[in-house]
Amino acid sequence: MSVNPGQPNASSATGTRNRVSDPAPYSGICAICLDGCPGFCEVGKSSFRGREVVYPGPFGKVTAGATKKYPVDYSHLNIQGTCVGAVGVEPNPDKATFPAVNIEREIGKNYKIKMRIPIFTGALGSTDIAKDNWEGLAIGAAISGIMVVIGENVVGMDPKAEFDKNGKVTKSPELERRVKCFKEWYDGYGEIILQQNVEDTRLASAEYAIDKLGVTCIELKWGQGAKDIGGEVKLKSLERALELKRRGYIVLPDPEDPVVQKAYKAGEFKEFERHSRLGMVDYESFEKSVKHYRKAGAKFVSLKTGAYRITDLARALRFASDAGIDLVTIDGAGGGTGMSPWRMMNEWGIPTIYLQAIAYNFAKQLAAKKKYVPDLAIAGGFSLEDHIFKALALGAPYFKAVCMGRALMIPAFVGKNIHKWYEDGKLPADIAKYGNSVEEIFITTEVLKNKYGKAFKKLPWGAIAMYTFVDRLTLGLKQLMAGARKFSIEYLDRNDIVALTKEASEVTGIPYVMEADMEEAQKILLS
Repeated sequence: MSVNPGQPNASSATGTRNRVSDPAPYSGICAICLDGCPGFCEVGKSSFRGREVVYPGPFGKVTAGATKKYPVDYSHLNIQGTCVGAVGVEPNPDKATFPAVNIEREIGKNYKIKMRIPIFTGALGSTDIAKDNWEGLAIGAAISGIMVVIGENVVGMDPKAEFDKNGKVTKSPELERRVKCFKEWYDGYGEIILQQNVEDTRLASAEYAIDKLGVTCIELKWGQGAKDIGGEVKLKSLERALELKRRGYIVLPDPEDPVVQKAYKAGEFKEFERHSRLGMVDYESFEKSVKHYRKAGAKFVSLKTGAYRITDLARALRFASDAGIDLVTIDGAGGGTGMSPWRMMNEWGIPTIYLQAIAYNFAKQLAAKKKYVPDLAIAGGFSLEDHIFKALALGAPYFKAVCMGRALMIPAFVGKNIHKWYEDGKLPADIAKYGNSVEEIFITTEVLKNKYGKAFKKLPWGAIAMYTFVDRLTLGLKQLMAGARKFSIEYLDRNDIVALTKEASEVTGIPYVMEADMEEAQKILLS
């Protein structure tokens, strides 16, 4: 198969481009590099902006996803349909209709989380874009009946947080706001999960959230698909950089260095970087952490791991099995981010479909040995209903949900911006053509008004947009499932998809399209 793996040295993510249309394929440097060019490419821009060009930007205003094309992805699978029978409902045309498809699901070992559709947000932590859009995200998740994950470093980045003499958090208005947004609209479906990294653990943010805010679900973080290092954000002021260094973070350049302070004040650079530490995983400390959080009051403990090497995936599944973890979310390479090194995003880790295929095989092996297999979720580039179908089918029966990072952030942005344009009287023509009121713009408005009554006016437009998007996913997923004659989500299995290429079949273990069902077809044809 011919594969274009992606072009280095020029990307909209870093604000760079080539001067000519025929760059050298591996280096990405223009075939003719001209002395006199002002330096539009990544090498050129890095020559005067240096470390700034490592990251997508502008920080706080964008999310980014890798552009590298892999030899196999989920588009190399197709959904199988049939005109025979119905699974999960009476095979009657008046009963086996797509609105009758049940896509609700419960996940967890002892404490069960109910979801109206088996999707949840990526971990949304201390980046500005997560903070600025949190109301739409959290409330949208609550009214949609899905899970939302509070990412790492929220307490550590809260400028109004208070700590005791041992450095443990005693108050965090920002974390309180995030939890409250969800809980005020929670109606029994979905849940809010708080993530923990090295710094969060040291600040005891989980214990604070459980004891003071009523959080019941904690996620241990080993990593993510977007990067192979800890979380990062940019800081706009020297004072903020000094504050976060005092709180124990790695801050670059060193804000306490007089030379750095002089350069900042002179305007030689305008942003500092805050970095989280690398976690160090071992069996004993992992089991100890799980027991600690359960003893502290967590009813549901999950693990988030990234696109690490296969041995680390084995560790994640075996450690989680032995510790009785409720959910393991596996995030494949190429994932989305608020801030990750751009080249790292594109060039490290195991891509999502490969990682899920390996995880399926590992889970199957554990099950064959009569070991506990925690519920699994997959993340890494999913955005629409066919992606949900394929991921759940490929991983059945072990994968129970799909984590959707950037796709579930977009509605929060869109709804928020539509509201602002509406209030300013500047609705873009492509939106204004539907009308000039919330009822005319959002097609789910009447449903929400009927459900929430006068409280509807308190809903952020970002939340309405997220609900509307999830409603579209719900409709689309039900249609795909009805076409496969599967009328409840638990009946999806690997027989519901087919591989379009030999290589996709080899990677996933899904039958090649020209061979799938052929034995049964021959019996029908020739018997």
